Amino acid sequence: MKLSLIFILAYLIGSFPSGVIIGRVFCHKDPRDAGSHNIGTTNSYRVLGPIAGTAVLFLDILKGTLAASLPIIFHIPNHSLVLVVGLAAVIGHAYSIFLRFTGGKAVATSAGILLAYNPLFFVIASTIFISVILITSMVSMASIIGPLLIAILSFYTHDWLLGTIATLVLIFLTYRHRENIGRIKNGTENLVPFGLYYRYKQKNANKGVFLCDHLKID
Repeated sequence: MKLSLIFILAYLIGSFPSGVIIGRVFCHKDPRDAGSHNIGTTNSYRVLGPIAGTAVLFLDILKGTLAASLPIIFHIPNHSLVLVVGLAAVIGHAYSIFLRFTGGKAVATSAGILLAYNPLFFVIASTIFISVILITSMVSMASIIGPLLIAILSFYTHDWLLGTIATLVLIFLTYRHRENIGRIKNGTENLVPFGLYYRYKQKNANKGVFLCDHLKID
């Protein structure tokens, strides 16, 4: 009975629509009305601005951490349940009962679970995520490569449960990012305005403009 209650609470915590609440209360906007129409961190940055977007990021991470910590809060001496219960929060974020079972892609919420389970792995995952963004200028790429490397590292360190959960999260995030993957293949994926690839694209674009300007015939 207690375990069932914990899973329900974890799902409800994950369902809390951080982006929508912050957008409506503080910005008088709904992130679902513009950009990628997503309630997650990336679109919140795009639609609501960096301050509100950062608030959404921290709240979404907190959702995962709080939900995954419920077994500890309820004094259930099984640390493995932290990961399993945390998955309910991921499902809640992606299919929120408060948003008619729609939601975000659950990247930040998944990271929050890792923070509750193993803070060191959270730091490693965050470093990987930021590094991939700085190289590719794509949040979607980082959202897939991050869990992939964590899964590989988990199996390498013989943490089979974390490796299995990370693999499940990877499959789920890959599915949630299927449109992004299509745009990456087509070379039309949205880029953040920083990073090596963004600078490369800007440099090439500027070269093209410079060349065309000098080839004009009066």
